[in-house]
Formats: sequence, structure tokens, C-alpha cells
Amino acid sequence: MDLLQREGMYPVPPQAPSTLGVEFSGTIEDFGRDVQDGGEEGFKAGDEVFGLAYGGAYAEFISVSTHMLMRKPKELGWEEAAGIPETWMTATQAMYLIGEFAPGKTILWHAGASSVSIAGIQLSKGDKAGAIFVTAGSQEKIDFCVKEVGATAGFNYHMQDWAKEVLAATDGKGVDIIVDFVGQNYFQGNLDAAARDGRIVHLGAMSGTKLPAGVDIGGFVRKRLRFEGSSLRSRDEEYQGKLRDTLVEHVMPLLGKGEMKVYVEKVFSWENIVEAHQLMESNKTKGKIICTIE
Repeated sequence: MDLLQREGMYPVPPQAPSTLGVEFSGTIEDFGRDVQDGGEEGFKAGDEVFGLAYGGAYAEFISVSTHMLMRKPKELGWEEAAGIPETWMTATQAMYLIGEFAPGKTILWHAGASSVSIAGIQLSKGDKAGAIFVTAGSQEKIDFCVKEVGATAGFNYHMQDWAKEVLAATDGKGVDIIVDFVGQNYFQGNLDAAARDGRIVHLGAMSGTKLPAGVDIGGFVRKRLRFEGSSLRSRDEEYQGKLRDTLVEHVMPLLGKGEMKVYVEKVFSWENIVEAHQLMESNKTKGKIICTIE
């Protein structure tokens, strides 16, 4: 998202500033005049918090609704806390609200070593998925997803026909839920790999948005598939607040106890933001890239 916004290719919400960044952690400095007694959550100046904003997190100070703040557990560092909000809320939204996940269902996370999918793999495992599959562009990333994060199996999209591999791994049934960030190049494969009554959750289009000629959409009717796109940043404050409450209730206790983990690839000083973006562009990361302000 940051890379796309930097290039002027991301639809920024009207209430967002031009400054990049939607995730942050820090201490509360003060409250606006319209916030009484620290808001409904009872925050106080000096509280250690983290949260989600419509924009503006690449800065020393940020103005944000108290509805989108969460208290930082003492067990988590500042860098870990800053890597939680957008990532884990997006995974939660895709998996439960749109994908209608339930224990026993099978799920495929594309871009398996991305931060959202790393969170999603852990959520899927913690909620007893029938099987968890990933796609990735290297064996190193697949090994990471399977051996360290907890996926059942992974498929290298450079070397394998991942849709056929998914069907083979599920005895021809396909998977119940597919979470996709790729778009054009994976559209047909998603239709082929989805199970009957499956859900395909579309969160991005890294390969493009225009489908090539010859795409067979027969699976929509034949398998009663539902394809739904979504985003988090464009949602209103009430919707994001409900997601925050879900995260606080179901995920934060597990992160605090170490049963789930925020994977951080590398921490940069914010003065080296160009290097951070270059690392992001390399597509070699496994987890979050965090920038700190000294």
C-alpha cells in the first residue's frame, strides 16, 4: 500500500493526509477538545498505545481517533506493536467477515510470506483449519511458512502449477477460502482451486486488474462460488472500531502470551526510509518492515 500510494496509484481516503503510513505505536501526548475523559476507552496522557490511522504515521506526531487505539501489552516491544494493526485486522476481516471461516475449513493464503498472510496462517492454525496452504516465490519462503509459521503445505508459483497442486492436495475438492492479493494472474487459478461453495477474497491486484481473453468463469455457477473484494483503509470509523474490538478480544491475548507472533523482517531508522522502501520492493521479505523515530 505504501509503495502504491508513493507512486500515486492508491485511492487515498478523503480524510487521510498526504503523509504515508497507517500503523504506529507510541505514547499519548494529549487529547482534542472533543474527547472527554480519554474517550470511551478511558485512555490517559502517557499511555503506551498502538493503532491504525487513515494516514500520517510517517511522522513524529499523529492525530487519530481513540476508537482506533489499543493499549500496548508490556510483553510486546514498540516495533512489534507497530506491526500489528493493519496486518492483523486485514487478515481477520478477510478470513472471518468475508471468507466466513469456521473450524475445519481449508484455506489458501497467496503471498504466503507477506505480513497479512503470516498473520492469517497463524489465525487459521489457531482456529483449527482443516488445512492451510500458501503460495510463494521461493522455497525459502515456503519453508518459512510451513516449518516456522504453521502452514500445511506451500507451492512455488515460479516452478509449480499451484492450482493443480492445491487440487491434488485436497483430493480434487479444492479449498473453501482463498485470500488473494495478486489479481489478474491468479484469477483463473483461484476459480479452479476453489471448492464448491467456496469464497474468494480479493484484497489486491499486484499483477494487474484486466483479465486476459479466454478466462473461463464457469466455476462461478458450477461451484456456486462467491468472489468479493474488500479493503480496510476505506472503511468508516465504526467498522474499523469493531475490527479493533475483535482483535483486542481474540488476538491480543494470544500475541501477549507468545502463542502468536509478529514477524519483523528488519527495523530501520526513519531517516533511512528510502532503504526501507527498496527492501519492500525487492519482494524478499518475510514479515514487517518497521521504521523508528529516535
